[in-house]
Amino acid sequence: MAWLAAGEGYEIALVEGRVAARSATGRSAGRQLKTLPKALKDHPEVDRLRRLAEWLDRHEAACAAQVDSWMVSSLPVPTELLARVWPDEAWQSALRDVAVVGDDPDEVGFLRDATASGELKVVNLDGETVRLSPRTVTLPHPVLLPDLDDVRDFAAELGIVQRVEQIHRATWRKPAEIAATATEVRDYAGGVFPTRFSLAARATSLGYRVSGGYATCKVRDSGSGTEAAVWIGEPYYEDEMTTGALNWHDEDGRAVRLTEVGPVAWSEGMRMAAALYAGRKIEEGGDA
Repeated sequence: MAWLAAGEGYEIALVEGRVAARSATGRSAGRQLKTLPKALKDHPEVDRLRRLAEWLDRHEAACAAQVDSWMVSSLPVPTELLARVWPDEAWQSALRDVAVVGDDPDEVGFLRDATASGELKVVNLDGETVRLSPRTVTLPHPVLLPDLDDVRDFAAELGIVQRVEQIHRATWRKPAEIAATATEVRDYAGGVFPTRFSLAARATSLGYRVSGGYATCKVRDSGSGTEAAVWIGEPYYEDEMTTGALNWHDEDGRAVRLTEVGPVAWSEGMRMAAALYAGRKIEEGGDA
């Protein structure tokens, strides 16, 4: 970003997300200062840059959240849309090296570029850079990839680091044998928290929605919407609280039998329950 004049003898700019200043005159002209001079702290241009930095942070988070939503929902994304947003650094950061699938469901590639003409450049699992022009692509959830371990090994060889957790996202696969009438999982029930507020705060910090007495996450799996929910206690309850069972509901709020829960919904629900449980209170000398 270009340096802007601010006050007598100073210039300011956003450097790595924060407002930085440098001298504009004298022997130290052009040298960036370690801290912002007191004379600039209330300067209008400094305030403007701070607000811009806050907006950029929100924009970056929103881009990452949207890409994550596409991935956990397995929604087709128009290639033209990717091409339009790619020049934006925040979008590019969220999308770069995301695994995508085009017209051939067996061909997975890591996204490296999207041209203005709507062409995607990806590195396939043979290590070759190829060009794709499908109308839409999907960003597959890792639980849907049949050779996930091989994909992870290849990604490690390429040194791929994803802004949106995809390939190395923790996954859970549904057991083969489940009681036909079962509607809940209690693997991560019983995690003790000092208060209901601390449990709800953990859910929110992890990006999950808190609604009533539940922490929830929505997933679109196999074409239908499913919401996973973990009981975290009644709002405003101030005493010690434990995590409850995990269950799933359809778009009409009806309980879904475990045998009918899709692979992505199962994995994401278990991921949420495990993440909440991991923050539980550990008694000294107890199990970790």
